Amino acid sequence: MLATNAVADNGVNVVALLGAREALAAAPEAARFRWRTICRWMNGVHSRSTVEGFFGLGQEHSHKTRSVFDADHPEVFAAEDNGPTPVEYVLVGLGACLTAGIAAVAQHRGIQLRSVSATVEGSMDIQGILGMDGDVRNGFDGIRVTYRIDADATPEEIRALVAQSQKRSAVYDIVTNPTNVTVEVA
Repeated sequence: MLATNAVADNGVNVVALLGAREALAAAPEAARFRWRTICRWMNGVHSRSTVEGFFGLGQEHSHKTRSVFDADHPEVFAAEDNGPTPVEYVLVGLGACLTAGIAAVAQHRGIQLRSVSATVEGSMDIQGILGMDGDVRNGFDGIRVTYRIDADATPEEIRALVAQSQKRSAVYDIVTNPTNVTVEVA
């Protein structure tokens, strides 16, 4: 295991993360988490999702703060534009997960970050979701993440931070690998 360098302070408690990893190695069943949101239709294509609790470490937990996310579509789709589109939330999740990983890996490697920003762009042909062309997929045909990172590190070390974050990112994995999704009516 690599030793952490106390010189870097990116706000990540690496000691606690490594301790959690050790504890979960001894009790792997506790590592099974279930994240959830409750999504309610508001009107038109506007919905509101609430994030409050999750299951992990063998029990229910609550976040410190209840978070509410509105999703809608822009006026160019004859909608009210009450929030980002659902596909934009996917991009938000991807950027946030990769960026969190960069901070954690940098802290672990003793690299001080000064600034990190990512532009996350997804391209799609909306003919698929509009049912205009059955050969066009409904989702993104590509996503591009471009980082600008200012850190006490060489360009090679910065590329290695991003690569390690990408390797361990849950959202990157979700977006790039098939995931079984079950949709039911209760």
